[in-house]
Amino acid sequence: MTLLTLHTARLRLEPYTPADEDDFVALFQDTRVSRWMGDGPAAEAEDRALFGRIFSKVYAQDLFNIWAVRQDSRFVGHAEIKPSSDVDGHEIVYALAQSSWGQGLGTEIAQALTVYGFATLKLTAVHATVAAENAASLALLGRIDFRHVRNRTEDDGSITRVLTATAATDTQPL
Repeated sequence: MTLLTLHTARLRLEPYTPADEDDFVALFQDTRVSRWMGDGPAAEAEDRALFGRIFSKVYAQDLFNIWAVRQDSRFVGHAEIKPSSDVDGHEIVYALAQSSWGQGLGTEIAQALTVYGFATLKLTAVHATVAAENAASLALLGRIDFRHVRNRTEDDGSITRVLTATAATDTQPL
């Protein structure tokens, strides 16, 4: 498997290394971040096991693309684009350390993932799922031409918005 590195104006999305484990766990243990990820905050042991599966499963079986996000040499986030039955296509996932919020870096990550999906994976649509209460992520995706296509009601009764960008939308390359 060829592990690719993506570049934006200020960021480098590169394959994780084992040395990234503590940064990954710290990101996912931050409840301001993890409240919006999957089923929400998890125990530290679960996040460490999740990090291990990046190497033992995702990279080993070439399942999908997943990256550590760095600004200069500093770990600032997580990014992935993967097939998802929840959206019947490829979904982008991104998380940014709270210390890096408010600088437009989330937009750079989401744009890079979307452009990669269209240009490299040759997708005609890229999707994102966002908790209805996550106003910041919904606004970010709206700025880069993702459109709300439907709502999904979760087991706990909460609403997840499904957003889609199509190759016909004008998502600008970085």
